[in-house]
Amino acid sequence: MSKDKYSQKSEHLDILRHSCAHITAAAINELYPGARFGVGPVVENGFYYDISFPKPISDSDLAEIEKKAKHLIRQNLDFTRSEMSIVKAINYFQKKKEKFKVELLRDLKKKGTTKISDEEKEAVGGSVKNVSLYTSGDFTDLCRGPHVKNTKEINPDGLKLQKLAGAYWRGSEKNPMLTRIYGLYFPTRAELEEHLKMLEEAAKRDHRKLGKELKIFTFSDMVGQGLPLWLPNGTALIDRLEDLAKNMEEKAGYLRVKTPHIAKEIMYKTSGHLPYYADSMFPPMTIEEDGRKETYYLKAMNCPHHHQIFGAEKRSYRDLPLRLAEYGTCYRYEKSGELFGLMRVRSMQMNDAHIYCTEEQFAEEFLGVIKMYLDYFKIFGIKKYVMRFSTHSKEGLGKKYIDNEKLWKKTETMVRSAMTKAKISFVEVADEAAFYGPKIDVQVWSAIGREFTLATNQVDFAVPERFGLVYTDKDGREKTPICIHRAPLSTHERMIGFLLEHYAGAFPIWLAPTQVKILPVGEKFVSYGRKILTELKEASLRVEIDDSNESLGKKIRLAETEKIPYMLIVGEKEKKDGTVAVRERGKGDLGGMKITKFAEKVVAEVASKG
Repeated sequence: MSKDKYSQKSEHLDILRHSCAHITAAAINELYPGARFGVGPVVENGFYYDISFPKPISDSDLAEIEKKAKHLIRQNLDFTRSEMSIVKAINYFQKKKEKFKVELLRDLKKKGTTKISDEEKEAVGGSVKNVSLYTSGDFTDLCRGPHVKNTKEINPDGLKLQKLAGAYWRGSEKNPMLTRIYGLYFPTRAELEEHLKMLEEAAKRDHRKLGKELKIFTFSDMVGQGLPLWLPNGTALIDRLEDLAKNMEEKAGYLRVKTPHIAKEIMYKTSGHLPYYADSMFPPMTIEEDGRKETYYLKAMNCPHHHQIFGAEKRSYRDLPLRLAEYGTCYRYEKSGELFGLMRVRSMQMNDAHIYCTEEQFAEEFLGVIKMYLDYFKIFGIKKYVMRFSTHSKEGLGKKYIDNEKLWKKTETMVRSAMTKAKISFVEVADEAAFYGPKIDVQVWSAIGREFTLATNQVDFAVPERFGLVYTDKDGREKTPICIHRAPLSTHERMIGFLLEHYAGAFPIWLAPTQVKILPVGEKFVSYGRKILTELKEASLRVEIDDSNESLGKKIRLAETEKIPYMLIVGEKEKKDGTVAVRERGKGDLGGMKITKFAEKVVAEVASKG
């Protein structure tokens, strides 16, 4: 089992980054008296801190704050931890007029940590009775920690305050807007500079920027936040991904189904989703139906619907494994402050499937899903990935997880054993399972090294029983099947967002919305270009023609901006010879070619997935 980024080295780096967040807050406390502090958790490659400033600040102010933070680091300040009762802590922070800290402490005292987000738990620390505080120099902060013992462990040359952003307090638009300061920290200046270069390249590949430039998707205030509208080019990408998934799933023995976008409350109560996911679901709709009131919810997940399909008829062991697949649209009420392009949305089309199998079939079925991941990674050129095996925590039983420790241990052993026997590397992460069972989440890295959470493979030992799902075994006894939830291609939204950045918008020929663009050198060659257009469309290629009056040079530049894989230039010579002058993206001119030969070449490339 690989340790990879979850090693002790990585844990120490998180402590360094957490300590940098504290020092940044200390610097702001000195430079901006009257600043009020929210939370400052560690994030990938650094940290952020949400702060209410007494006056607006801009990106130009970051250099001064960074300079002050580095000055404090060089003072070799100790970090001193202390504990305080929650009541005393409330009084302490009230005197300091730290209203955000006081709010968190009061919620902790009233509700307990299960009602507070992970970032807020880091900000509060301790338990419902005692909390921890850390002091360095003249600044004391409420924090779980840990921090370094002394700032001399921090390399000031590895710290960079990166950018500002707005963030609603606790992620709710009903709360005040705070200023979020993002910071980076690496152990050495060289590592920091390497990361900054990667960020520069990532900015060019930002899926939001490319999505607009390539006319992939858009958003509308009249439609709503987090609800993407797919333009023709984006819809072409969706169609290609669905074609790929259908082909792969048909070969793997999946059966396709379709389910509605809404369902009654009773179904989600039976599944157990409402107690665990109510905050992430859109508000209920209550309507008058047959003389009584019925409550409906927008579909937040496909699995309960698929359970109804399984239960619609009697099943025998001979019917298993039963694999039901659907690109189902789901709706989740993500907080507005957490929405991010296609990566975090409120409407998502999920590459979902549920496999109902016996315990004896489990290992083969679970590994079959893993193999499908690897096949997809090969197609998309994903070379770096990590399988994260998420398990339960004993403390979360009956709260965050189904309260059945025996089945948790059994199914976790089943997953661990299957992965180990198949010699598939994974890292094990505690307290991140689904509420109904352990899971494998897959982290992938794009071509420039950016990390994304993409696919999931989850075990469900609980919900089928809640719905009374059974099959008859060979001895005539009724048994409850195990259910495997899987989504190798994630959602269209997240997958296309990832692919935009991975390919920098230059999609491979099989996936490109427009594969070929015909560029007549003048108006008198447009009719010949249209003849080619017809022939290539008959070969099932996605083709466009630029019949504008612009110069050839401008037409080429436009096609290059659109990242078209092939441009076909047609003029006097091509019309006379019945050919096209082929120009390939990234390679330039390939010379003349008969139309039929060109069509055969591209069709073969598409068939082989490039």
